[in-house]
Amino acid sequence: MERKHWIDNLRWATVLLVLFYHVIYFYNNKGVFGGIGGFGDYPEYHQYQDVVMYILYPFFMPLLFILAGIGSRYALQRQSAKEWFKARTRKLLVPGTIGLFVFQWMVGYFNTVVAARQGVFDGMPAIAKYMMMAISGTGPLWFVQVLWLLCLMLLLIRAIDRKDWFYTICGKANYVVIILLGVLFWIGEQTLIKNPRPESLDGLLNLYKPFFYLVPFLLGYFVFAHDEVQEKLEKAWIPLMACAVVAGTVLIVTTFGQDNTSPQYLGSPLNCLYGWLMCLAMMGWFKAKFDCTSAFAGYMTRSSYGIYIVHYLVIASLGYMMKVHTSLAPWMMYAILFFAVMLLSPAIYEILRRIPFVRWCVFGEKKNR
Repeated sequence: MERKHWIDNLRWATVLLVLFYHVIYFYNNKGVFGGIGGFGDYPEYHQYQDVVMYILYPFFMPLLFILAGIGSRYALQRQSAKEWFKARTRKLLVPGTIGLFVFQWMVGYFNTVVAARQGVFDGMPAIAKYMMMAISGTGPLWFVQVLWLLCLMLLLIRAIDRKDWFYTICGKANYVVIILLGVLFWIGEQTLIKNPRPESLDGLLNLYKPFFYLVPFLLGYFVFAHDEVQEKLEKAWIPLMACAVVAGTVLIVTTFGQDNTSPQYLGSPLNCLYGWLMCLAMMGWFKAKFDCTSAFAGYMTRSSYGIYIVHYLVIASLGYMMKVHTSLAPWMMYAILFFAVMLLSPAIYEILRRIPFVRWCVFGEKKNR
C-alpha cells in the first residue's frame, strides 16, 4: 500500500496543536483542571487568549484517535493481530507504565508543586515520594494508556466480525451518513459523569473518557480507512470547514468563560457538532492539500510521538518557574513557553532516544531510528 502522507502530516500537525494548546491551558483562568492558573480571576480579568482552548479542545484529541484507528486498519493489513498488538504494547503500554518511573516522575513533581500542595511530601519516605510523583506524572500519557486499551478492544471486535462484514458496509457511507455519524460523537460524550463525586474515581473516568474515545477510534478503523470515504472528505473539505467555522464561532461567542472541559460543556449538541465537523474538515483539507512530504515532514512523522511524550515536562517546569519566580509580563511568559516547548521538546527527545534502555522505557523503541 502506498503511504498516505496526508495522514502522517495531519498527525504531527495535530501534535503541534496539542503543544500550543498546553501553553495556553497552563495559564488559563476559566477553571479548567490543571495548570497553574491565570493572571487574574475571570470575569474581572479577561484572558482572551484562552479562546485557543475553545477552538482546539473539541476536536484535536478525537482527531488523533480517528487517525489511530485508520493507522490500525492499515497496520493489520500488513501484519498479524499478534504481531500488531505486541508492537502496540511496547509502543504504548511501556511508556504509559514503566516510562512513568523513568522520566515522567519529573512531570509529577511539578504537578504536585503547581497544585499548590507544597507540604504534600512532608514526612513521607523517599520511596513513597517517588511513587507519588511517578503516578502524578501521567499527564498527557493518558492518551497512550487509553489507546492501548482501545487496541485490546479492537482485537475482541475483530474476533466477532471475522469476515470484515461491518468494514465492508461502512465503506458505502455517503455524505449524509458521514455527517450523521456525528450523532455517535454526541452519544459518546453522554457517557461522561455529569456530576462527578470528589471522593470517587469519577473525575479520572471523565479525564480518560474511554467510552467516548472508542467512538472516533472505531470510526477511523471501520469508516475513514476507506479510500472512497477519504475522497468524499477531500471533495467537500471547503464546505465542511466553512460549516465548522460557523459552528465554532457560535459556540465560542455563547460559551466563552465556561469550563470547556466540563461534562456538561462537552456533551452539549453545539460542542459536539463543532468538534465533529472540524474532524471531518481537517481530514478533507489535509487529504486535498497536504498529501506530500519533505525532509521536515519526514522528520516530524518519525519524531512527533516522542515529542508528545516529553513535551509536558517543559511546560510544567518552565511555566511554573516563570509564573512563581519571575515578574515577566504575561505575553513574555507565553512567548518564552511557546518557543521553549517547540524547541526543547525535540531536543529532549533526540537526547533520550539515543540512550538504549531509556529509549525503550520512555518511547517504547527497541533501537535508535
